[in-house]
Amino acid sequence: MTALPPRSRTLRVRARDGSGEFGAYLAVPPAGKGPGIVLAQEIFGVNATLRQVADYYAEEGYVVLVPDLFWRQEPSVELDERREFDRALALYQGFDEAKGVKDIQTALDALRAQPEFAGGAGVLGFCLGGKLAYLAACRTDCDVAVGYYGVGIEQALADADRLDGRPLVLHLAENDGFCPPEAREAILKALGGRAGVALHVYPGVDHAFARPGGDHYHKPSALMAHQRSIAAFRGALGPHYDFSHLWDKHCEYEFATRDVDATMATMVPEPYVNHIPTMTGGVGHRMLARFYRHHFVDANPPDTTLIPLSRTIGASQIVDELLFCFTHTCEIDWMLPGIAPTGRRVEVPLVAIVKFRGDKLYHEHIYWDQASVLVQIGRLDPAGLPVAGVETARKLLDETLSSNTLMANWARSEGR
Repeated sequence: MTALPPRSRTLRVRARDGSGEFGAYLAVPPAGKGPGIVLAQEIFGVNATLRQVADYYAEEGYVVLVPDLFWRQEPSVELDERREFDRALALYQGFDEAKGVKDIQTALDALRAQPEFAGGAGVLGFCLGGKLAYLAACRTDCDVAVGYYGVGIEQALADADRLDGRPLVLHLAENDGFCPPEAREAILKALGGRAGVALHVYPGVDHAFARPGGDHYHKPSALMAHQRSIAAFRGALGPHYDFSHLWDKHCEYEFATRDVDATMATMVPEPYVNHIPTMTGGVGHRMLARFYRHHFVDANPPDTTLIPLSRTIGASQIVDELLFCFTHTCEIDWMLPGIAPTGRRVEVPLVAIVKFRGDKLYHEHIYWDQASVLVQIGRLDPAGLPVAGVETARKLLDETLSSNTLMANWARSEGR
């Protein structure tokens, strides 16, 4: 048997109707306490994929309980999503939905009884669990529910009058064969506009678009759906982290104290950084620590300055707009790799999109206009090209400076 990851364990939970007990996987956040989520399974049971989802949400700060909802038919079943679909479908067809919803209520009660639980409790589900999440919002005392590509929700829309305004988020796949267009339209018509209900349709994707490694996995949609899910859970349950302070400390360690170990300590165990224009950074602790130690923290000019202009703080990330200023007195591996110092002054607008998982940085996507940097150090002649140098930074600070100076056709529209 595979060893459980740190901060996780299995429980036995007695059913409310006295008919027996079922197993449940519990994942605990790094902080040791937090609000709770009951994670409702797909038709494949509480398998490795579902436990990974539980661990993922535990990193986000939640105590996650995953009940074995097939226990009345076949306890502890774990099926492979590709090789055992027919067996999973047979279990699904024999599943007692009403009893399953009651088991979710039992799981909510068990979750609240755990010593690590602190705060409210929500329900998250995928596929079969997606419908159960909807039904949980209607029939249980959960505080919030999120369902991914739930199968058969259109058959239970009469329950919607029991929602009572509690937050419900449903993620629907446009090409989901288990939720054809007429079913999706019925869901949108019945639930759209209700207080607390958010419905999201993901174009061009199929059922199970959020299952990593699956045949229909679509990373952009999965990322967007996860961000919306976290926003719903944060809004209803917390926890609420001071992302602004966490990001400021990270930048302090990078640019002020230049402490690699302290920088890495602000991040999740396996983070990544991607400087988009130059594709520099690293994926995973080992590569990123090497990058920071030898190619970033001590590779910035002494007069490097970050001038913040705006900061947008969301449920799971920060977007920073700033000016990045320096004199090119040393080789800057991450921004100007292979280019010897020119002694030129550079001021360039820069955008940092910083994703958090719980209270740790998960990744950074950093954008800037590389053409502007190359113009300013004299390595790119702007003549005849739609690029500018320091003017991009100056116009960011003074919007009254001339616009459209690179547009040869601008004069032709005057007076039209």
